[in-house]
Amino acid sequence: MARPRKPLLSRDRIVEAAGELVDAEGLDAVSTRRLAAALGVSGPSLYNHFRTKDAILDAVADAVSARVDLSMFDAPADGAAPDWRGSLHAWAHSYRDALADHPNIVPVLARGPGRRPAGLRLADAVFGAMTAAGWPPAHATRIGALMRYFILGSAVASFARGFVDDETAYDPADYPHLGQAHLLADRRHEVDEGAFETGLTALLDGLTLQYDALPHHPARP
Repeated sequence: MARPRKPLLSRDRIVEAAGELVDAEGLDAVSTRRLAAALGVSGPSLYNHFRTKDAILDAVADAVSARVDLSMFDAPADGAAPDWRGSLHAWAHSYRDALADHPNIVPVLARGPGRRPAGLRLADAVFGAMTAAGWPPAHATRIGALMRYFILGSAVASFARGFVDDETAYDPADYPHLGQAHLLADRRHEVDEGAFETGLTALLDGLTLQYDALPHHPARP
């Protein structure tokens, strides 16, 4: 039997094509017509795999979540106390790195994991690691939430790219403290990465103070 000229349609192919479209043109660019054309199939055939456009976008978002490393939350093999701070630090960078090339999908991720498997595994890993380290469940829930707020917010856009590289754009008469703002665009990586690390360190420092003040601190007799 002769092989089909085109690969059979699958969920993975649809998600890959949708992800490429989101990256290139944004969420509004995704439609049944555009995806069908990109895949060389008829529009209705997509509904054999996904019922709605939102379901496709959910799958794209989950594919990005699946790239986040969660191994830092594994229980230490030697039975030592979990390093919750170091784990959160490593995870935050892994999560942000996964989003760095896909900022257009962040609004979908910001809705929460819903029923998305990778998103739920991520939430489960963070909560489990925090409670294992001695954080009360209510605190662990809030930590997972605030980390998501911080990481997703940092991935939405570049602060440095928000300024143009025209030194005449920021008149000192109007903006006396922005005399060097036109230089920020060329220093995007330095500014944005530095801001993320500064904020993450401040956040973890604050959590450490709260952890040390817990009534039943794990390190106390």
